[in-house]
Amino acid sequence: MTDTWLTTLITDTPQAGFELAITLSRRGVKYTQPDVAVLKKLRPEYAESAEALTAASQVVATNFQTIAAANNYWRS
Repeated sequence: MTDTWLTTLITDTPQAGFELAITLSRRGVKYTQPDVAVLKKLRPEYAESAEALTAASQVVATNFQTIAAANNYWRS
């Protein structure tokens, strides 16, 4: 995976920032496990696991926190 797709963390809106956070999270999984067949095989296991879904949400939240900081979403 050598394509350059992330050129900035700056987004026009918080909604766009959240969507970027989801993209970052999904790309992280894809980089970690590039074999699509393995991903599809494992999906039923984590799709019905409250712990796995909570962990995935935490990753998205962490990525959104980073993007929010870069965009100064919490400015006064």
